[in-house]
Amino acid sequence: MDHSTLADIDTLLADTDELLNSRYPGERDVRQPVHTVYVPGHLSTPALPREWGEQALECVEANGGMVQLAERVIVASRKETLAPDSQTMPNLHQVAREAEMLAEAVTRKLSTEPIEDLRLDFEDGFGNRGDDTEDGCVRQAARNAVAGLDEPGASAFFGIRFKCMEADTRARGLRTLDLFLAEVIAAHGSLPKQLVLTLPKVSTVDQVEAMVIACRALEAQHSLAEGSITFEVQVETPQLILGADGSVPLAPVLDAGAGRITSLHYGTYDYSASMGVAAAYQAMDHPVADFAKNQMMLAVAGTGVHLSDGSTNIMPLGEPEEVQRAWTLHSGLVRRHLKRGIYQGWDMHPHQLPTRFLATFRFYREGAERAATRLRNYVFQEDSAVLDEPATAKALARYLGRGLSCGAHTEAFVTDRTKMSVQTLNRIAATGAAE
Repeated sequence: MDHSTLADIDTLLADTDELLNSRYPGERDVRQPVHTVYVPGHLSTPALPREWGEQALECVEANGGMVQLAERVIVASRKETLAPDSQTMPNLHQVAREAEMLAEAVTRKLSTEPIEDLRLDFEDGFGNRGDDTEDGCVRQAARNAVAGLDEPGASAFFGIRFKCMEADTRARGLRTLDLFLAEVIAAHGSLPKQLVLTLPKVSTVDQVEAMVIACRALEAQHSLAEGSITFEVQVETPQLILGADGSVPLAPVLDAGAGRITSLHYGTYDYSASMGVAAAYQAMDHPVADFAKNQMMLAVAGTGVHLSDGSTNIMPLGEPEEVQRAWTLHSGLVRRHLKRGIYQGWDMHPHQLPTRFLATFRFYREGAERAATRLRNYVFQEDSAVLDEPATAKALARYLGRGLSCGAHTEAFVTDRTKMSVQTLNRIAATGAAE
């Protein structure tokens, strides 16, 4: 092919090249937490994560112990892989051994990092308490959050959810955001890298553009670099899935965020209620929820923007039978969104933490040996019955990397099974390249 023809093709595809490089850069080199814990802002304390971990462990101990709960999670996940009419019974010895190791890992997690991402809620979880009360609670929550960074078991990420951009709450929400940031920066001395802000009930692209304007104003006010303040978008309204003009606004929302949007979060109950789903049937696994989340997955694919599922409002409280039923439901929902490629969800109560981590650790452990073998065969070009490609290698490396970052695996386990360093694993997760 002559140079002139190639030049014509390059010219034709210049815009495509720019789009792929800027709009679809791939995964960000940023840890994604396995959950976000929402706590009403006025209930914050510096030691809240540690307190939640202690409450979680106490609840498990009072309801049969961690090993027994781990066995239930393991057996339920194994039954999923069997045909509906299968008579195969799980090997009880293997289950018991695996449950002991899983219980040990999750107990350690609840003792060292019980909450990965803490969000202090000044929206639905706080309500309308009057300006003076909210101002005081916001300032105290900011001070508690900064003090909590030095506490044992501190969360990897923290932040607030403030009231939305709708007319009735806009001024209050922005005031809360302003006060919180000012207090955090004053207490910390700078903008913490762990900070995450959540913009709820987004209905239009214009509301995201308004948030970007607010971010720029706050950056100027606090002498921060352009782009320092980022935020999550909560998808809680049908209008963000299907616009009035028949378009899907989710993709334009990401553009309107001007590179500041870090994650899309599904809001289970606001969205379901807006769709007219009866209260008894509003759930993370309802068909309307799956449709919305599928659209969200399409919007963020390749962009580096993370995706989070929502929450269940069935809490592990009450009589032992009620606690066990809630745990079974919660662990099943966690496993469900993990299998569907959504690696984060919400938790609303300390008693949900055991099943969050049991289901998550089990998900990453059950396929780890096979994933490590396939990745090793790909990197070292060893003979294998499976012929993997770079895209699959990326997925295998990400799967192992996610398990490592949350504590399901140790670094020694990953490096021993793959015969490669964590740095090499991370490079393959980003590029798919073996060298």
